[in-house]
Amino acid sequence: MKIAVIGGGSTYTPELLGGFIREEKALGLAELWLVDVDARRLDMVGGFCQRMARAAGARFAVRLASERAAALDGAAFVLTQIRVGGQEGRHRDIQLGLRHGLIGQETTGVGGCAKALRTIPVLLSLSDEMRARCPEAWLINFTNPSGLVTEALLRYGHPRTIGLCNIPITMQLEIAARLGVEPARVQLDYVGLNHLGWVRRVLVDGQDVLPGMIEHLLGAGRPANLPEELDFPPEFLRALGMIPNSYLHYYYATRRALEELRAAPRDRAQEVMEIEGELLAHYADLRQDTPPAALARRGGAHYSTAALHLMCAIHGDRAERQVVNVAAGGAVPGLDPRSVVEIGCAVDRHGAHPLPVEPLPPEIRGLLQHVKAYEELTVEAAVRRSRRHAILALSAHPLVADAALAVTLADEIAAEHSLDWLRREEP
Repeated sequence: MKIAVIGGGSTYTPELLGGFIREEKALGLAELWLVDVDARRLDMVGGFCQRMARAAGARFAVRLASERAAALDGAAFVLTQIRVGGQEGRHRDIQLGLRHGLIGQETTGVGGCAKALRTIPVLLSLSDEMRARCPEAWLINFTNPSGLVTEALLRYGHPRTIGLCNIPITMQLEIAARLGVEPARVQLDYVGLNHLGWVRRVLVDGQDVLPGMIEHLLGAGRPANLPEELDFPPEFLRALGMIPNSYLHYYYATRRALEELRAAPRDRAQEVMEIEGELLAHYADLRQDTPPAALARRGGAHYSTAALHLMCAIHGDRAERQVVNVAAGGAVPGLDPRSVVEIGCAVDRHGAHPLPVEPLPPEIRGLLQHVKAYEELTVEAAVRRSRRHAILALSAHPLVADAALAVTLADEIAAEHSLDWLRREEP
C-alpha cells in the first residue's frame, strides 16, 4: 500500500508516523510519501521521520516530495494536514478578531471563516489532481476547520472524503480512564459538527452511565474534556445532561473566553511558533530518531490513533464504529442530507456510514443549525469566490451576528490574506 501525507512538513508528522509504524502490517504499508511546499521544513521533518522509521525497524519506505504528482500516483489513502498561511496567518486571524472584540480561534467565528476561505481552494485543487492520479483513494482530511473543509470537498471535490478530528477519540479515552474500563468497552452517542458536538449517552457494555458520571465529574470538580480554567456552572451541566465538546466554551462562556484571550501574554499561534522552533531544532539534529517531549505540547493528542483506526477499518473492512465527519445522509433529523456532521459511523471498505440518531433536542438543535448555516455560506463563498456569500456567512455566525461588522471583517480578511476576490463587490 502507498499512502501520501499532504503537509508532511508539519511538526505533527512524527506522531502520525508512530501510528504507521505500529500498524504497518495491518495496512500492508510499502510506501509513505511526505509532501510539503516548504522544502526546508520537509527536509527537517522528513529526514527525522526517515531516521525514526529506520530506528524502529519499519519495513516501509519514507519518501519526500515537494510536488504532489509522484506521491499521488496509485495512492490508497491521502491525508491532508496543511496550514495555508502558516502560524503567522493564524496569528493575524486571532488578532483580527480581538481588535473587534471577537474570538478569532482558527475553527470558530471570524478566524475559522478566514482560514476556510484561503484553505478550501487549495484542497479542491488537490481533489482535482486526485481524480486523475488516484481516483479510488480515500482522502482523510485533518486540515482545520475540518468539518467545514470536508463539506467543501464532499460537495465540490473528491467524493471519497472523510473528515477527522482527534477530539471525539480523546473524549472516549478520557472517559474510559475516568471510569476505569478499557476504551473498547466505551461507546459514545456523539452528535454535532466538528468542534461543536455533544456526548448524549456514554454506553459501557451497552449500559448508559452518563447521568451518574456527570454527578461524579461535578463532584470531582469539572467535567471530562473541559479545560480546568473553563468549567461550566454545575446547574447548567445538570440541565444540559450532556458532555459538551471542549470547543463549546467559546459559545457557552463567550465573555469569559474572550477576556482570557485578551489577558493572555501570547496567543495560541505565538505559543505554537515557539514550540515548533523547539521541535524543528530537534528534528534537524541528525543524532535524533525519537520524538521529543515537546511534541505533547503541540496539541493534536491521539491524532495518529484516530487516523490509523480509520484507515485500518477501511482497509480491513472491519465495520467498526467511529466518530468522524461525513455527510449526514438523513441520519440527523432536520438537517440537509448533504450537510457534514460529526457523528458515529460504521466504517468498512466502502467508507463511513452515518448511524441514525434521535431527533436533536432544542437546547442543541438551534446552535447546531445556526453554525451549519454559517458553514454552508462559507463553503459557497470559497468555491464561488463570492464576497456576498462571505459577508452573509460572517453575519450568520452566532459569535459575530452583526451585519455592519461582517462587511468590515470581509474587508480586513481580504487585506490580511491578499484575497483580491474578497474585495470585489458583486452586481
